Amino acid sequence: MQIAPEIIFHDVDRSPWVESYVLERLARLEKFAQGITSCRVSLTQEQASHHKGNRYSVMVEVRLPPNHDLAAKKAKMIHDMATQLPALINLAFGAIERQLKKTAALRRADVKQADLRHDGHPHGIVEKLFDEGYGFLRAVDDDRQIYFHRNSVLHGDFERLAVGTEVLFTAQDGEQGPQAYSVQIVGR
Repeated sequence: MQIAPEIIFHDVDRSPWVESYVLERLARLEKFAQGITSCRVSLTQEQASHHKGNRYSVMVEVRLPPNHDLAAKKAKMIHDMATQLPALINLAFGAIERQLKKTAALRRADVKQADLRHDGHPHGIVEKLFDEGYGFLRAVDDDRQIYFHRNSVLHGDFERLAVGTEVLFTAQDGEQGPQAYSVQIVGR
């Protein structure tokens, strides 16, 4: 992390075991997504009835560049802080870890799309589709009309195609003109 993690205690006694446990969980966040710039954890004791016990909440906030601010908050009635607070911390960190995994996966997909473009894969727009399982796309670079078949669409996404869908593809000369293979929807 670029900025040291911040742990905030609101009406919760600052104890070494809670602080070390939170720091241990914070250290593991980098394995879910690289490039975390900052992280803040707030432990709060909220107002509650004396008969029901104390209500605590844990909020974990993470910032990933360029513009991903993630947050997870979990709250629970706790009677025995020493045994139940770690479970609540685990719930909050589990939620933020799932968000980080999802964000990292989306980033990898964006990088793959950019790599495809930079690797010389032409860009096209679906121009015609036929129920029989084929269609034509228009190459953006040279305005060629290129045939493609349902089997050349990656990830089984032929059903997701519509006229106007932006795609990346690889073309080769077929018997009756240019033919696209490895057709992939942009922004999958």
